[in-house]
Amino acid sequence: MNLHLALAKEYEDLADYPTAFEHLVAGKAAAMVDRDEASRRDEALFDAIIRASPEAQPALRGFASKEPIFVIGMPRSGTTLVERIISSHPDVHAAGELQNFALALKRTSGSRTPYLIDIDTVTRTQDVDWRQLGEDYLTSTRPDTGRTPHFIDKLPHNFLYVGAIANALPHAKIICLRRDPMDTCLSNFRQLFALGSPYHAYSFDLLNTGRYYILFDRLMAHWKQAFPGRILEVDYETLVDKQEASSRQLLKFCDLPWNDACLTFENNQAPASTASAAQVREPIYRSAVKRWKQYEAQLADLRELLHNAGIECGP
Repeated sequence: MNLHLALAKEYEDLADYPTAFEHLVAGKAAAMVDRDEASRRDEALFDAIIRASPEAQPALRGFASKEPIFVIGMPRSGTTLVERIISSHPDVHAAGELQNFALALKRTSGSRTPYLIDIDTVTRTQDVDWRQLGEDYLTSTRPDTGRTPHFIDKLPHNFLYVGAIANALPHAKIICLRRDPMDTCLSNFRQLFALGSPYHAYSFDLLNTGRYYILFDRLMAHWKQAFPGRILEVDYETLVDKQEASSRQLLKFCDLPWNDACLTFENNQAPASTASAAQVREPIYRSAVKRWKQYEAQLADLRELLHNAGIECGP
């Protein structure tokens, strides 16, 4: 696996994209992930989340803290970039990719299954004590958080929990990154995530990555309808092209006054441990936009899959 993925990177650097893609496919296949089982499991989970989706509750039923800012979205869609922009503000602390909300919800649900999120856990979350859930989450983040008026929880897969987050923390801000679907899928397929991750089994197969994107897109449409006004969607491409305007929009949504430091996020000295750790030390760049065009022939089946699901990928 590692050998093929290293060769894929070398051939990509040499602009031999067909050969790079061959090694990428071979490397991901060598991981021996049960791709059919992973796809079935993901589809069943997303269906269960939508079926068990809680209704929007009055703010008084949640925990009245304005501290959390959740940055969510598909991995490799720009979530780390947004985290760095906002956390460059002196009133915001970057807490990293926290599992705390998922753990708090698991405990509150009463589920005793060994998985952090599964159908049993999801079906038990409709009648939880929202205020207690919000308080348990905030308490569990201490002492790392609480040093500034706000903190960012940047676990991309918190998009699975938007309904619970919205009810438990009615004043929390939720920002969802959207990136060109083809670039998002390719970037996920190119990335080697932690092999034991409970979230990334889809990424070892190109079309499964596309199917997962379709599930994500459908779930976000559901959350926006169920919790209108709670989610700010930000296009990665717009952020790259209009950095200052997009940064001002982000800070305004978070009820933060403007600070020039947010335009020079590359000077942010806070640690970063995601796959984008190197990129966020540099100013905004456009080289990742439309990267999928380098592999257009190899991605024809992916594009057809997305198109048939009603997801347009642009020219």
